[in-house]
Parts: sequence; C-alpha cells; structure tokens
Amino acid sequence: MTIIVQLEHVFKDYTLGEQQVQALKDVSLNIEDGAFMAIAGPSGSGKSTLLNLIGCIDTPSLGKIFINGQDVSGRTPDELSDLRARTIGFIFQTFNLFPVLSAEENVEYPLLQFKELSARERRDRVSKYLDIVGLSKFSTHRPNQLSGGQRQRVAIARALATQPKIVLADEPTANLDHKTGEGILQLMMDINGSFKTTFIFSTHDRRVMEMANRLVRIEDGQLV
Repeated sequence: MTIIVQLEHVFKDYTLGEQQVQALKDVSLNIEDGAFMAIAGPSGSGKSTLLNLIGCIDTPSLGKIFINGQDVSGRTPDELSDLRARTIGFIFQTFNLFPVLSAEENVEYPLLQFKELSARERRDRVSKYLDIVGLSKFSTHRPNQLSGGQRQRVAIARALATQPKIVLADEPTANLDHKTGEGILQLMMDINGSFKTTFIFSTHDRRVMEMANRLVRIEDGQLV
C-alpha cells in the first residue's frame, strides 16, 4: 500500500502573548493512499493543527512531513501554495463559499489558477463534479438559495474539482442536522470508493468515527 502522508516526530509550538503553547508533541503517523480516516479528539487537542500541517497551511516547528512523497517541511509559502492547489482539497464546517458566486462559479474558482486548463475544460470539470454531488439542477443558485446540506455538497464538488490526491475535511458535519450529515458522509464514502481519493477528517462526531476505516485519537497534542 502506498503511503500518501507521512509525519516523522512532528512538533508544533505557538506563541500566544508571553506564552509558548505546544500544540503537537512528537507526532509520527503514516496515512495510506485511499484511506477514509478520522482524527478524533476534544476541542484544543491539536486535531485542527494536525490537519493544517497535513494541508500545508502551516509548517512544523520540528520534524518532517511528506505529502505524496515530497518533503514539505522546508518549503516556502509559494511552493506550499502550489502543492496545496494541486494535491489537497479542503472541506470546512462553515462551507466557506463565496456568497456572490453561483454554485458552479464557486466550484470553478480554484481551477482558475490552473493555467493549463481551457475555459471549456474548466466548465466540463465543474459540471462533472456538480453532477457527482447531485447538484446539476442547482448550478446557477447562489449559496443563500441553497440549504446547508446543498452548500456542503458544493464545497465537496469544489474540493474535488482540482482532482486532489487528498481531501481534508474539518468537522464537515458540524453545522448539519443528523439526516443531512449522514447523507454527506455517505456521499464522501462513495467518492472515496469510486475515485480512491484519500479522505482525512477532524471530528468529534460519533458517526464520522464509526464510518471511518481508520480512527486516530489525539489528546493534548499527542496521538493516543
């Protein structure tokens, strides 16, 4: 099995005012390509920090991180940004959609930085992924015309449109009712099965933990 994410003795410290806060302490972790994995832990346990490091939004204070075989530990922000754009998709609990853009424009937005794609190729990709998440009929709707579950589906389509190896989902069911949350989870599981896209969740939702094929628990910045 190919390892797509590898963390070796990773530490992450933050300075808050006068204080040094250790968010992660000596975390080593391998994640296999195609995993459907949950990182679970209470608020403040370090799970969002861990997700941000895997997502190349942040860099470790100590230790090494390999994403898809590339050492990302010493990269510049620009290099990280390019790697992020092509390798990693993000799904947030607050959806993070642009309110002034339609569903299809929101999905197209991250593709605009891929200069090798023509306008036609972008459109084809947008319609393909809106179809996968069952929103073809709503492509011209703006976020305020969509339900919470539909917005989250747009966010999933946007994350998938760049055809990333890894999708990181930070509490993706937190703002959804029980039934909608289950539908969204099932959709992500189906995508994981069909496309072998690696999904990594941070969560304290019991359903996400139960559906994951691998569960990692974190407390006080350490894997337990």
